[in-house]
Amino acid sequence: MSTSHPVKTGAEVRAEFNRKGQAITVWAREHGYSPSLVFEVLRGRIKGRRGMAHEIAVLLGMKEGVIERRDRKDAA
Repeated sequence: MSTSHPVKTGAEVRAEFNRKGQAITVWAREHGYSPSLVFEVLRGRIKGRRGMAHEIAVLLGMKEGVIERRDRKDAA
């Protein structure tokens, strides 16, 4: 029995933000990420293989993975 969730595309994540009426820029800042980096991950220009891009992709459901340190605001 698999407990994994389906991985979302950037378009699906954008549609989800639209359905919720939530701005991607606001989400990015609330989670301690650069809005431009979040947009690059959503576009697929940055694959999210490591670092902050990996964290963003996992949090948005665009890939399965583990995040060692979740709260970016406390990392500074």
